[in-house]
Amino acid sequence: MARIEFVEVSKTFPGANLPAVDRVSFTALEGAICMLLGTSGSGKTTLLRMVNRLADPTAGQIIIDGTATTERDAIALRRSIGYAIQQVGLFPHLTIADNVRVVPSILGKSAGETAGRVDELLILVGLDPEEYRGRYPRQLSGGQQQRVGLARALAADPAILLMDEPFGALDAITRERLQGELVNIQRRLRKTILFVTHDVEEAFRLGDQIVVLNEGRLMQVGTPVDLLATPANDFVRRLVGADNVLRQLQYLPVTLALEPVTGDMSSARRIPADATLLHALLEMISTGVSELLVEEDGKVPQRITLGTIYGGLQSGRRTNAATAH
Repeated sequence: MARIEFVEVSKTFPGANLPAVDRVSFTALEGAICMLLGTSGSGKTTLLRMVNRLADPTAGQIIIDGTATTERDAIALRRSIGYAIQQVGLFPHLTIADNVRVVPSILGKSAGETAGRVDELLILVGLDPEEYRGRYPRQLSGGQQQRVGLARALAADPAILLMDEPFGALDAITRERLQGELVNIQRRLRKTILFVTHDVEEAFRLGDQIVVLNEGRLMQVGTPVDLLATPANDFVRRLVGADNVLRQLQYLPVTLALEPVTGDMSSARRIPADATLLHALLEMISTGVSELLVEEDGKVPQRITLGTIYGGLQSGRRTNAATAH
């Protein structure tokens, strides 16, 4: 895992009147997926490209494990960081196996040394090595090529993985499958991942941490729950749909709508404390009950009811209304 700190980072391109990135400061969580979320032109891709020195800051610093990126050799830095983009960029004249082993080969490892690693990575991204290692990119679908691109980005076992809208060009079904694949891979590998997206649902589904950008400036850093429950300003509120009741139900946890237990609930149905409001609501509807017992390790059991769910949503709406003004 790696620690990435952005310290007052700015980037102004030659001839531009305004900076593409304007004094952005935050720290990406180690071993977590940090989503860079914003509309087109918000500076998210520019910020990402400065991490591996495809561009350098005009001012400020990006610090990886205590060392500023500008103090490291750009080529060596790029080889130490995985990079997956929407266009994939597989070499058409190389087999899938050779595409995956490109970076290890550059680092001096032979095909024999990397054969096992290639097969391991193809399995990791859901491709059978026997079937795919000898194929060429033109023989793969877009989703399969994207999987190969992810395997290639992981080939040198980087601590950091940069992903620039890697699933943006895929159909909805393939995109959802690859999002699920990335979550599964991350559970096993625990890389520090910076992931650029303009899709709020993708950010909420994948992100442990979400960084919201607008016109090059940092708007808010937090979890999906933070952004929905306490948006920092009207832009964040509108971007994430904090007034959307369905989105609130999907992502807000039951812990925001609890009250003390009254009476004997020893025989009541139970729900875990990390469940969402939607999970609780569906459980009540499907079982015909109006309350559920919520248990957390070491804490006094509490309950969630249809009334507390409604109250939690209303509280969120009042918070968002206050933000809007």
